[in-house]
Amino acid sequence: MELITIKNKELWDSLCDKCFHEKTFLQSFNWGVFNEKLNNKVFYFGVKEGNEILGICLVIEIKAKRGTFLHVPHGPLIFKEENKFKVMKFLRDKLFELAKEEGASFVRFSPILQKTEENEKIFIDLDFNPSPIHMHPEVTWVLDISKPESELLYGMRKTTRYLIRQAFNIKELKVRASKNIEDVDRFYDLYSYTAKVQKFTPFSYSYIKNEFEVFANDKKAMIFFAEYKNKPLSTAFILFWKDTIFYHHGASVRSKIPASYLLQWEIIKIAKLSNYKFYNFWGISPVKKIGNKIEFVNEKHPWNGLSLFKMRFGGEVHEYVKTMDLVVSKPKYLFNRLVETLRKKKRGL
Repeated sequence: MELITIKNKELWDSLCDKCFHEKTFLQSFNWGVFNEKLNNKVFYFGVKEGNEILGICLVIEIKAKRGTFLHVPHGPLIFKEENKFKVMKFLRDKLFELAKEEGASFVRFSPILQKTEENEKIFIDLDFNPSPIHMHPEVTWVLDISKPESELLYGMRKTTRYLIRQAFNIKELKVRASKNIEDVDRFYDLYSYTAKVQKFTPFSYSYIKNEFEVFANDKKAMIFFAEYKNKPLSTAFILFWKDTIFYHHGASVRSKIPASYLLQWEIIKIAKLSNYKFYNFWGISPVKKIGNKIEFVNEKHPWNGLSLFKMRFGGEVHEYVKTMDLVVSKPKYLFNRLVETLRKKKRGL
């Protein structure tokens, strides 16, 4: 096998279709371009055997105060299930060498492989360590929106259907979709306010603006607003990728007006009209299944409220192999691990 570089966007994005597992915008060419705008070094690798490409792997070099590391966001994308171990073994060895060349203390994989004993064993057998934190969701909530509207409504909780109908009767409550970069400012005003109220660390303005600019220029991003008397009460930053739309960022103000419920329903309907099959609500709190019921692992997790909101629209949980680290420099890695462990504890995660 050999590691090749693929810098052709059309080829890269067409290869993303070939993975046997779930598709993800975090391995799209645009995600690499976005990270380059953040001044991160990006590698677009293909794993080739003979004349066949077995998979692709977007790698981002992150320089943080706690140290430098390589990150594979929701990757790699592997084309055939029977090749997953040998592709991962090959990438482990190649990225270990790359990390040493780049002065990185570890390589972090955030896999999008389904959480099974078999998939977890791959990383155990290859001497990976479970990461103290995750960079991207390890548990997401996904709704199949290919069903008829009536069936989607029936699959929601009764109170959710009621609130959507109630919202329709509020004449001055409107949903607006935007592709304009100017609306990033309106989004960020509400987003930063929500972060302050709900006490989470927001992404920077430049992060949000660059992400929107890169994906919107490729017609892969929109911002939706639910506005009452032209004042935004709820907003959603939506990415479009392959057969799925992603609720990547969101914000809202506390209100008796069910704006957030109407907003989500209108997004779902618009996505259906464009023939998207799935709506990925993005990350939720860790959950466990007890019979037919889904319960939170940690009843005090700070994401539980938002997670419940997402789950009320119907859907199912998608759980991936936990984030895994490949240690390159043990002393530097242990320092990084300590910093991240303390940060996780402080955030109550």
